[in-house]
Amino acid sequence: MSGFHDVRFPLFIGLDARGGPERRTEIVTLNSGREERNAVWRDSRRRWDAAPGVRSQADLARLIAFFEARQGRLHAFRFTDPFDHSSGQGGVAPSPLDQVIGAGDGATERFQLSKSYGDAASQWRRPITHPQLESVRAALDGVETAIALEPDGWIVFETPPADGALITAGFRFDVPTRFDADQIEASLEGGAALIASVPLLEVRL
Repeated sequence: MSGFHDVRFPLFIGLDARGGPERRTEIVTLNSGREERNAVWRDSRRRWDAAPGVRSQADLARLIAFFEARQGRLHAFRFTDPFDHSSGQGGVAPSPLDQVIGAGDGATERFQLSKSYGDAASQWRRPITHPQLESVRAALDGVETAIALEPDGWIVFETPPADGALITAGFRFDVPTRFDADQIEASLEGGAALIASVPLLEVRL
């Protein structure tokens, strides 16, 4: 049975991956030449190729061991997106003020971590389901506050935040991901490991 293994893809390989987000849009061209566009997916999905990070026989051995333990495409795992893995910008350490994740109502004590993209005209909020636990910080009305952390990226306050209190958080996070191929094809030339592709695909759990 497929599932999720709470282990991280080898970081020293993954940080050299290439890729990024994709969306799916249907476009119909009318007789007038105008277009009608429809978003098929509500959320984006990310793809990467980790082959650039495999530079030596040791790297290749580590990758194959990880691949075998996941049984190819069968089991998902944590992947640290080299381009987008923090609530802040430009690699700055997370601050408890980075992201607005909600407002208190005097009764609710659990809030989902999220990261917002875009501007006032159009904004997309991405749920963060696999934060790096040691990095999560939260604040109420700008004052850092102790929290508990539940599975799937929910933070819990000891006392429900007061009505209207601004809830913010900072964190680093991983992406649930799987291999997008059931084969690793590699070769050795002059003692160096050569591998054409290591396709990885974000998954929804």
